[in-house]
Amino acid sequence: MPRPTPAQLTYGSVTVVFSTLAMLLLSEARSGIGVVVVAAAGLVLGVLVAMTVPIPLSARAKARTAAAVTPPSAPGTAIPRVRIHSNAEPRVSEHSLRR
Repeated sequence: MPRPTPAQLTYGSVTVVFSTLAMLLLSEARSGIGVVVVAAAGLVLGVLVAMTVPIPLSARAKARTAAAVTPPSAPGTAIPRVRIHSNAEPRVSEHSLRR
């Protein structure tokens, strides 16, 4: 799992603080359980926002190249060879616009 970028940490933290504050003011929660539920909802919302912030292009390129790298073949594995038939006629004189 890649490490979060500074932008992701910033957006997530700001979302947690402001959404929790807004929900506490709007819900007028007075009990301990109500405050815990609102704080947990703010934390979940902050994590969701942090994970949806776009990843920079350099990190995407690194992820693609890491996914594209294939492991080397095991020693002793036969590599198939392409066979060329000697009885094939050259088709130089033919063109694609035959009528």
